[in-house]
Amino acid sequence: MTSLTPPTPAAAPHPRAGRRCHTVLNSLHSTHYFSPDVGRELGELGITHPRAVNFAVRTAAMGPVGAGVVTAAFYNYKHETVARHVPGIWSTASPKDVLAARARAVDSTLRRLLGEEALASPEMAEAAELALRATEACSRSARPLYAAHADLPVPEQPHLALWHAATLLREHRGDGHLTALQYAELDGLEALVSHTATGKGMTPKWNFTTRGWNQDDWDAAVERLRARGLHDGLSELTEAGAALRQEVEEATDRLDRAPYEHLGAAGVERLTELGTVFAGAALQAGAFPADLLGKE
Repeated sequence: MTSLTPPTPAAAPHPRAGRRCHTVLNSLHSTHYFSPDVGRELGELGITHPRAVNFAVRTAAMGPVGAGVVTAAFYNYKHETVARHVPGIWSTASPKDVLAARARAVDSTLRRLLGEEALASPEMAEAAELALRATEACSRSARPLYAAHADLPVPEQPHLALWHAATLLREHRGDGHLTALQYAELDGLEALVSHTATGKGMTPKWNFTTRGWNQDDWDAAVERLRARGLHDGLSELTEAGAALRQEVEEATDRLDRAPYEHLGAAGVERLTELGTVFAGAALQAGAFPADLLGKE
């Protein structure tokens, strides 16, 4: 006999649990941005400039879009830098070929960083299952990078399925984060400067290298923030600036809570635990530059 009693809903996670889970999964996703395997695979397609490689692999899910779309979706890249490579990259390689090359590069990167035993482990399969379950509650509305990646098929191999799910969760949160930044009236470069000033963002060097800005651009953004009372004009946020960054993160948490509420507190805790192990192993294996994060 079928019970008429509705199932007990999963306990809701702590408001910041989603952020913690995102942090470790985003680390796993981000390994490919610094992987020589990506440059090698894209190089075989004829895309060789490091910035062009970055634009290609992150944009390909949206199709052969132009520079304006990429600047809008990425938010904190200098438009002139984007326009030097987009849409020119699509005359060199199609988005379909770029996506296939990215998948090969992610596979080889994770095999190198984590090892075959980890990839074949039941914990990897469990993490993939949990992460994919969380993505069931993501929303396409006003989230272009998430929506584009959500239309891609889920890979069969667990480590690639986990990476795919981590990508969806990363872009879902990222798209929502841009809404929070706009509400806070932080433009793309001001967002980078204020994040770097927290000590949790990329150093100016890496922002220049990857986003296309220069020291003059950076100094001008610092001055705009100083004029608003948000930055001390050197390398630190004021009390008001720190409070604004906290408001941005809390707004981002609210906009991104659905996938983690769907997974439930126990599921989020377990996925965070598993993701921490895999992301930690990647970090220990040298997945990221030693000077990537910091204020200077």
